[in-house]
Amino acid sequence: MASAPTPVVIGVSLKMYFGHHRTLNWARRVAAVADSHPAVATGAARVFVLPSFPALVPVAGVLAGSGVEIGAQDVATADSGAYTGEVGAPYLSEIGCRYAEVGHAERRTLFAEDDTVVAAKTAAALRNGMTPVLCVGESETVPADTAARTVVAELDRVTEGLTGSLVVAYEPRWAIGAAASAPVDHITTVCRALTARLAREPRLAGSSVIYGGSAGPGLLTRLRPHVDGLFLGRFAHDPAALAAVLDEVHAPDAEAVR
Repeated sequence: MASAPTPVVIGVSLKMYFGHHRTLNWARRVAAVADSHPAVATGAARVFVLPSFPALVPVAGVLAGSGVEIGAQDVATADSGAYTGEVGAPYLSEIGCRYAEVGHAERRTLFAEDDTVVAAKTAAALRNGMTPVLCVGESETVPADTAARTVVAELDRVTEGLTGSLVVAYEPRWAIGAAASAPVDHITTVCRALTARLAREPRLAGSSVIYGGSAGPGLLTRLRPHVDGLFLGRFAHDPAALAAVLDEVHAPDAEAVR
């Protein structure tokens, strides 16, 4: 008996663009999209959203039963203690978070998070039963094979000694916030290298590789089957755009290119 296809992973981070009421209204529209979309109903797509910390509990309530899971945009390295302003993975897990984003280029650049910090946050998520959304990516435009070596080395440094399933989000820093994504051949070269590296590590079994960095509707079709999904940002501020990406998952010829 043939095994079920691996779900396409679609994540959305709202960063700090929305206020509280706009976040809840957005979540209601996303729930309506997911409730009626066959890609979600059939399990062809695995969807998660990362709102701001204060919205996590109400958004979880809005999305309950829709098939869309929630996660946090950050997580503390420690589980508890005197860490003013931090939020630990046990707390996040308790309120329903299934994902925690770690290693984003903005955290590295604006808050000076290095590989040691990113590795500790990844470990914190894993030991508390959450899936880290581990962002990796080169800082400057370089040939695809050079980028592939750079991000595989970054993945190795951050996951050394860790065990568990990850969502690895390839986000070249130079493509974040750009008018368009990185070129398709560049993305596929790097994502294939990441997938191959993960396949050689049984301790990271079940991990996925998705692409972010000015990703939007129309890109998934061009990237499959070389990526496991997309990590969306501003191009998913309109839930109709998320619906369009889910349409690509459920397109009649989608299975043929998997």
